[in-house]
Amino acid sequence: MDHLSSMDASFLHLETPETPMHVGSLMLLDLPEGYRGDYYEDVKGMLGKRLHLASVLTRKLAQMPFELAEPVWIDDDDIDLDYHVRSLTLRRPGTMEQLHHLVARLHSSLLDRSRPLWEMYVIEGLENGQVAFYTKAHHSGVDGKAGTELAKVLYDTTAQMREVRPARRKRGGGSHYQLGVAELLQAAVSNSARQYRKLAELLPSAARALTAAGSVLASQQTGKGQRRLSLGMAPKSMFNDAITNQRSYSTMSLPFDELKALGKRVGGTVNTIVMAMCSEALARFLKERNLLPKEALIAGVPVSLRAEGDDSMNNQVSMVRVDLATDIGDVAERFKAIHASSEAAKAVVRELKPVLGVDMPITGSPWLMTSLASLYGRSNLARRVPPAANVLISNVPGPGATLYVAGARMMHFYPVSIPYHGSALNITVQSYAGSLDFGLTACRRILSQEESYELIGHLRAALRQIERLPSIEAAAKPAVAKEAEAEVVPAKAPRRAKAPAASKPRAVAATAAPATKKPRAPRKPAAAAKGKRATAAAA
Repeated sequence: MDHLSSMDASFLHLETPETPMHVGSLMLLDLPEGYRGDYYEDVKGMLGKRLHLASVLTRKLAQMPFELAEPVWIDDDDIDLDYHVRSLTLRRPGTMEQLHHLVARLHSSLLDRSRPLWEMYVIEGLENGQVAFYTKAHHSGVDGKAGTELAKVLYDTTAQMREVRPARRKRGGGSHYQLGVAELLQAAVSNSARQYRKLAELLPSAARALTAAGSVLASQQTGKGQRRLSLGMAPKSMFNDAITNQRSYSTMSLPFDELKALGKRVGGTVNTIVMAMCSEALARFLKERNLLPKEALIAGVPVSLRAEGDDSMNNQVSMVRVDLATDIGDVAERFKAIHASSEAAKAVVRELKPVLGVDMPITGSPWLMTSLASLYGRSNLARRVPPAANVLISNVPGPGATLYVAGARMMHFYPVSIPYHGSALNITVQSYAGSLDFGLTACRRILSQEESYELIGHLRAALRQIERLPSIEAAAKPAVAKEAEAEVVPAKAPRRAKAPAASKPRAVAATAAPATKKPRAPRKPAAAAKGKRATAAAA
């Protein structure tokens, strides 16, 4: 058995009928030229040979007695592929809008906790001849980064499917093994003791991390008149409300390399470009409805705590808040504010990594968190309590190489994510093979399908607006010229200061002379004066 961490288990405890806690992907595939086979059977056959390569596909939950501790994962050797892998066909004409509606409906239903927590759908009937492949898996077993690792296991890098060594037969009872109450309780006690021991061992490093994070926060203090990097509570918006289980969904793709070059040109990153696009799109969307708050919107942004090379199938993620600066009208200034807020938040997380990923064992946390989640959704607290963030925005690094699914080339890899009570809109982007694929998942009662498409249009318009920003090199040239001018002016000032200082009083005296002094007699010509001096000399 394998105990769930407190982070993994929280996605189980916070799940309600209105808030399914699974993440998914929508892939668009090009079948091989001249393909005449049954693609659904090909996918099912490929998965059947590779299930043992990913533990998330072969394990299920075992709950602790009386929910006194976190549940455990146990192996399930009796997996019904016909249940987990399904085939659907779109009605004619098979548009992308029809596909979005279908994915939204599939994403709204809960996973069966008596089975391994995943489902896959082969969707045919698209008018362009492509095949869609929708997958979903519970967030308790996989985060965004682990999902990309799962993709590397299940998919191929060429159209030729690689051969996989079959799983070894397990011995000692296998699929019919049931855990007893005493064994589960003993495992819970030993796991809690192990977690407390780890906490004690981490105290010195935790103290150092907190000290370093405090220093970073102190260095981020801004002067009077400057925009603060430390954020308060977010303002109320239409997205901060209790949600239903019904979903709206839309997608968009942009060239990744162009966005990366654009970020470098205007002084940011791809993440800053995405944040600035969302900021402008949300501001336009809310302003058109007279719902834009005067205070700046705040985004909740998941950040990975996973060490490089760690491909374990679990959650290693935390959350930071980023200022979307929707109260700033100037696009360039807003872009700078978003970039500064994002970098400041990431700097604090880097120092707190040893603390944020620590398990905190709490006796009875399953029933306590489940009760609180249900209360939060049904009491309208999401509408009344000041929100920590207005919208969820996530950027997941995906595979850089082109992938193939049972011989079909994957053209797009759209994410499908989780809205929640108080955060009815989730905007997730994922890089894949030279493109950046957007997936907008929302509660349909708050953001309808038509409004989701409207928001996609605003995102495209926001990108065009950012593309018109001057490059940081061009913006730096006027600043350098002003600095050079400022250096020259003080050098000339002393020489100019003497003449005006003497001339100004004379000018004032000349204008005041007619009122106080008699006019001077005019001077005689120089020739007359010379003759007079000569006569005097002769005498």
